[in-house]
Amino acid sequence: MIRVDLASDTKTRPTPAMRRAMAEAEVGDEQAFEDPTVDALCARTAELLGHEAAVFLPSGTMANQIAFRLLTRPGDEVLVEATTHPLHFESGGPAANAYCMFRPLTGERGKFTADQVTDAVRGGFRHHPRTSVVAIENTTNLGGGAVWTVDEVAAVAAAARAEGVKVHMDGARLANAAVATGVPLAAYGRLCDTVWLDFSKGLGAPVGACLAGSKDAVHEAWRIKQQLGGAMRQAGIIAAAALHALDHHLDRLADDHARAARLAAAVAAIDGLALVNPPVETNLVFFSTEGSGWSAPALSEALAARGVRIGAMGPHHLRACTHLDVDDAGIETAIAALRAAVGG
Repeated sequence: MIRVDLASDTKTRPTPAMRRAMAEAEVGDEQAFEDPTVDALCARTAELLGHEAAVFLPSGTMANQIAFRLLTRPGDEVLVEATTHPLHFESGGPAANAYCMFRPLTGERGKFTADQVTDAVRGGFRHHPRTSVVAIENTTNLGGGAVWTVDEVAAVAAAARAEGVKVHMDGARLANAAVATGVPLAAYGRLCDTVWLDFSKGLGAPVGACLAGSKDAVHEAWRIKQQLGGAMRQAGIIAAAALHALDHHLDRLADDHARAARLAAAVAAIDGLALVNPPVETNLVFFSTEGSGWSAPALSEALAARGVRIGAMGPHHLRACTHLDVDDAGIETAIAALRAAVGG
């Protein structure tokens, strides 16, 4: 039986208080703007992200797909970091849904620079694809939960706009970035043409994300949402969970960061294990088993047998992700399981 699940922050379950909010939510037809809870969530998220409007969607992946459709034309090029989620984990959606292509930039810990953007943008020569979007993932996933600072995003956004290129932000863990840096979400959001906020990861809601932008962009996003089959009808039940999360689970992300740091320190002290992409800044801890004699899948299975789930991300890399369902005692249980399996 899994007692401590560190496989992902998507493993969070609604708290009793969140379930009550969901049960008591006022609902209507969200497509007709008759669901007051969805409308309230969209208005609040737009304000939090510094934009005019927002649309509630089933997932952050759909938010990315809609944004790429909004900001590109068929054959256009999107600049992304080489490890980014839309490139690796969205089933080729941008190609299938937006008919655009990705050009990966090799960055550091999932981040690239303004100079890289300036050097990479192309489109003046008719044989080249037209670069139309720069996409930023904040925090970075495979980069180890690294935070883009506001200054870093501002520099990249300025470089992009100097070349006539739009800026999109994948905000799967943007809330973590804002808490880690101590800046408002809008400080990031205002730098981007489109940006989304996920509710189903560290914020602990069961489903959903909001994509924000100008009123015109969000109006068109509704059309694309319909084309992608995203109508959700009486979605206030799940929007209520997201509103509850914004009220109660935003500031507490700092606890997840502290627990990730505690886990990282313990991992670093175990002979044969080594942190990948340090330092740990938010709620993701990547580590390598190469010096231990264990493969990552084998160690993952050994930990599961001890009631702890940590996912293998390749032959020798594992990822642990802290969230509101894992308390201090859960972290100590995970550390004890690692020590028992590997030694140290």
